[in-house]
Amino acid sequence: VVVALDQGTTSSRAIVFDRSGAMLAVAQREFAQHFPQPGWVEH
Repeated sequence: VVVALDQGTTSSRAIVFDRSGAMLAVAQREFAQHFPQPGWVEH
């Protein structure tokens, strides 16, 4: 089993593959971005 993690700008995603490369599962969670000041962003 291989787990691939993708940390993006607005979400995190995990994908699970078996030994043959077939996708077994996908999960994604979005998170909010906060802009406390002009030009700043927090996750």
